[in-house]
Amino acid sequence: MTSADPPSYIDYDQFLSPSFSPQAFANTLVTSTNNPSDTPLDLSTPLSRVLFDLQEIDTHIHALCTQSSLPLLNYTQTRSDASSRILSEVSAQVEAVTKSYERLEREVSIRHEAAEEVRIAAARAWETLRLGRTVSRCLALGRQLEAQMSEAVPKPPAKEDHRALVRATYTLLSLREIFESDHPGREGEGLERVKNATAVRSDLAVPAENMSKAKAQQTIREFSMSSLSRGTGGPSTFAQTEEAKAKTTSAVIILYLLSPSPAKSTTSASPDPSAFSPILLLSALQTYLQTALTASLTSLARALSTLPTLERTLLEVSARCQNIVALEALLASLKPPNHPLLAESPPERDLLAPLLTTLDTSSLPSYFWRSLASSLSPRVQEILSKGGVSARTLRSNRERVRDSLRDCVLKGSQLPGGSNLNLRDGEERGGEGAVVLGNWEREAAVMVSSVVGVLGR
Repeated sequence: MTSADPPSYIDYDQFLSPSFSPQAFANTLVTSTNNPSDTPLDLSTPLSRVLFDLQEIDTHIHALCTQSSLPLLNYTQTRSDASSRILSEVSAQVEAVTKSYERLEREVSIRHEAAEEVRIAAARAWETLRLGRTVSRCLALGRQLEAQMSEAVPKPPAKEDHRALVRATYTLLSLREIFESDHPGREGEGLERVKNATAVRSDLAVPAENMSKAKAQQTIREFSMSSLSRGTGGPSTFAQTEEAKAKTTSAVIILYLLSPSPAKSTTSASPDPSAFSPILLLSALQTYLQTALTASLTSLARALSTLPTLERTLLEVSARCQNIVALEALLASLKPPNHPLLAESPPERDLLAPLLTTLDTSSLPSYFWRSLASSLSPRVQEILSKGGVSARTLRSNRERVRDSLRDCVLKGSQLPGGSNLNLRDGEERGGEGAVVLGNWEREAAVMVSSVVGVLGR
C-alpha cells in the first residue's frame, strides 16, 4: 500500500508479515465472533468476514490494474520489442556458429574418424605382423630343436651326441625366452592364443627339456674317472677319459643353463644375474656326493664287521673319492657359460664356487671324508655293542685298520692319473701319474679317529 492509495480497513501489513499464520488468523476470527462458553460455534459470521475481505482485495486489485493498464502495456511492448531484437541477433550468431561447426565437422571430425579407423587398422596389422613373426620364429626354433634332438638321441646303432644336446639347450632357452615374455608390449604377448605355438611348447619343448635334464643328470650320476675303478666301469684309455670329461662338461653346462631363471624386474627386460642360482646343477652334484657317501658308508660298515673284505672296500671308497676329486678339478676348470637370459655373467669365477658355498666347505674331498667320518662312528659303536667275533677281530686288528684307513684317505684324495686335468697351486704328481692335492693328514686323522678312537674307549 502506498500513500496515494485510498484508505482501507484491511490490515495489509498483517497479511504481508513473514510470521503470518492462516491457522492463527482463523482462530482469532472465530474467537472474536463467538463466546468461549457457546457449545455450537457460529462459523457463518467469520466466513462472511473472510469473504468480504477477499472481495475487497479483489476490488482493490482490479482498480490498480485499471489505473496502471497503459504503463503495463507499454512495458510489455518494450520487453517484446527488445526480445525480438535479441532473438534476431542471436539467430544470426547461432546460424554462424552452426555453419562453423558444420565446416569444422567436415574438416576435422569426419577426417578424424577416418584417421582413427586407419590407426586401428594399422595397429591391428602391426600386432598381426608382430605375432606372425614371433610364431614364425617359434616354429623355426621348434624345427631346429627337433633336428638337434634327433642328433643328440639318434636311433640305434648311432651314438648319442652330447654336443648336440648342448646346442639343443640353447635352442630351448630361446624358446623359453619367447614364451616367458608374455607381458604387454613384449615379444611373446598373445602367443598362448596360437595353437601351433602352444603345440611347439607342449609337444616339443617341454619333452625335450625333460629329456635333456634326465640325460645330464644320468651322466653326472655315472661320472667315474678314477684309476682305481678301471676294472669296474671307469675309463681305461685316453680317448675314453677325454670322452667322459667332455660328456660330463656338457652335462654340467646343460643343467646350469636349464636351471630356473630369476624373475624379471619391472625396470629391466632381463633378470638380475646376482639372483641366479644353478639349482638343477647343484641338486645333481649334491645327489652324486650323497650317493657316494651312502654307498661308502654302507660298504665300509659291512667291511668293518667282516675284515677280510676291508681292503677291497677301502679301494672302492678311495675310487669314489678320486671321482669326487676329479669332479672338483673339472668344475674348477669350467667358467660359467654365457646365459642367453642373463644380461651379464654371474659373479662366480668357476662352476665349483656355487657348490662349495652351498655345502659350506673348502673342498669336496674334505667334505666327503668328514661327512663319512661323522656317520661312521655310530656304525662302529653298533658293531662293538653287538660283540662277538666281529668286535673282537676289529679290536685285535686296530693297527691294521688305522694304516688301511690312512692309506685310503691319502690315495682317494689324489687326482686320478691320466685325467689330463690342469694342476692347481699346491698340487704335484704322485705315483702312477696320480696328482697329490695338498695335505690330507687332517682328513686321514678324522677318519682314523672315527673308527680307532671308538675302539679305544
